[in-house]
Amino acid sequence: MTSVLPRTGDRRAAPPPSTLRSMRISVSSDMDEPVARSLVAALRDRGHEVRPHGALRPGDDPQWAVCSEAAAREVADGTADQAVVCCWTGTGASIAANKVPGVRAALCTDAYTADGARRWNDANVLALSLRLTSEPLLREILDAWFGGAPSTDAEDRQNVDRVRLLDHGRSRG
Repeated sequence: MTSVLPRTGDRRAAPPPSTLRSMRISVSSDMDEPVARSLVAALRDRGHEVRPHGALRPGDDPQWAVCSEAAAREVADGTADQAVVCCWTGTGASIAANKVPGVRAALCTDAYTADGARRWNDANVLALSLRLTSEPLLREILDAWFGGAPSTDAEDRQNVDRVRLLDHGRSRG
């Protein structure tokens, strides 16, 4: 499999923000860390409406399970187009988000994984590690995530459809 992404650091990795559709993005974090604040700023700079949860919204419950679920529910009910959920490792946020029917959350630690999650898995929630994600890496992951689109390949679509059936407890053995 050949990479479709330019080398790390290549600024041509994604279309300019002006060519991307503005979306409502729910963002949750269990801690008010610099990378979480950079995430919110980067999304706003790209023209997206940010809907903060957890430690990013004063008075909100910052527990990773609570705020990740809140962000994921907004995707599932259509009040947000996508979400980004964060916790120290990203694992708990991903697990909590994936418990919400209709959500396909992917923990991404690099741009290639983010591109693949959008393309092959039609992921609608990006999970990030507050510990591992630097600001330059955050930009690369966001470029890949928002620059990617779901595959139209029949096998990829069948897999995503199978996941949808699992949400409804109707897998075809």
